[in-house]
Order: sequence, then structure tokens, then C-alpha cells
Amino acid sequence: MSSPAITQQPAASAYGTNVQTGDWSTGLCSCCSDGLVCALGFFCPVALGCYTAHLYGENICLGCLPGGATALRTHMRLTYGIQGTICNDALMVFCCGFCETCRMAREIRIRSGEV
Repeated sequence: MSSPAITQQPAASAYGTNVQTGDWSTGLCSCCSDGLVCALGFFCPVALGCYTAHLYGENICLGCLPGGATALRTHMRLTYGIQGTICNDALMVFCCGFCETCRMAREIRIRSGEV
């Protein structure tokens, strides 16, 4: 018996081929570019975290859990093809949590056409 000829090279799975070439739509310190997000983040940052998780389609409790913002940022970055690493995600949330949560909320609102 003869073996079938191989006519195509094996390819990586769809998850492994996520090419990250994009960037965030707004800068880290662009908090005032979206009035709703800025006001919500200033007066109640926890509510902004819950609002962001809800907009992204996750359980609102994710915005209140330790590590939840990092998990949300990592998933959002991978979904939208934004460059970065998990270590960078954790450092950004730890060092600039308020501004990063505002940026994630703005990103979702921009990509969904709300802004």
C-alpha cells in the first residue's frame, strides 16, 4: 500500500495564531476623554470596575475580585489583538489601577460604538 501524499503543512491552532499588532485606542492618561467613564471612576472606582466587566460581557463581580482587573485586561488585550504580556497587564493594574480601568472601559465603549 502506498501512503497518501502530504500536500499541506500543519498549521497552528486558531488560538495560537493571535497576531498582536494593535494598540489601545486611547492613552493611559486620557481619563477625561469620556465624561461618563471619568465621573464614574472618580466618584466610585469599584463601580467602574463592575461597569467595565459588564460592558465586556463578564460577571460584574469580576470588577471587585482581587486579580479580576488583570484577568479582564489580559482577556481584552488578547481579544482585540493589542500588544503586551500578562506581566505587563498585572503591573499596569497594580501601579495605575484607576487609569487602567478607565482605559479599559473607554476601549470597550469605543469598539462597541457607544462613544
